[in-house]
Amino acid sequence: MTDNQASSQSKGKSTVLQIVGRLVVAAIVLGITAFFTPGFSINNLWSLVAAAIVLSIIDYLIVKFTGLHASSFGKGFVGFVLSAIVLYVTQFFVAGYSISWMAAIIGALVYGIVDYFLPGEQQV
Repeated sequence: MTDNQASSQSKGKSTVLQIVGRLVVAAIVLGITAFFTPGFSINNLWSLVAAAIVLSIIDYLIVKFTGLHASSFGKGFVGFVLSAIVLYVTQFFVAGYSISWMAAIIGALVYGIVDYFLPGEQQV
């Protein structure tokens, strides 16, 4: 095996680990946010994992098409509004995940605070 092949395999493994790590951090942040936000509920662990995946995909698509991150604190008011919208829209894709508009606004704030203190580069 050449050095280039070994290097590309180790990069592939580290990329997978980064993605899994970001999803774990996203699930933890989302679970804490749901716990502290009235009107926001996630029924079970699988709904939490699915919601973290859906949030990550929606954020990726927003960044891909608009260049904006749905981050409560990273991009000011626009990021805060996008974060609230993404939290709200996720309920239409994940069973066992429910949130009201007001809870989405409060949840975006809580999500931003929790995300700020946890390590990693995860954003909604």
